[in-house]
Amino acid sequence: MGELQKWLDQDWVRIGTDGSIKGPCGTSKNKKRPDRCLPRTKAESLTKEQRAATAKKKKKSKKKVVSNTKAAKVKNMRTGGLVARGCGAIMPARKKVTTGSVSRV
Repeated sequence: MGELQKWLDQDWVRIGTDGSIKGPCGTSKNKKRPDRCLPRTKAESLTKEQRAATAKKKKKSKKKVVSNTKAAKVKNMRTGGLVARGCGAIMPARKKVTTGSVSRV
């Protein structure tokens, strides 16, 4: 199984600012400032206070992508951990290759 598929198959959950697990990732009603999402195993390994801290950090920021707190960081798959940054972290950089010219009919 590929690394990207492993990442997609994980059970990602939404973390509320109170530190509780609210449900599946992607179900936040606030689309401009959504809740923090983490793999369930990582979320359950954190204390309620640690989950609340990382969720509050995300809500407070005006950026779309906000890094986790130190305790909530998710390791890269290449080193045996998980990826939280998206498929760009595990897919090699590719350049667009064009072969020949395209003729229009």
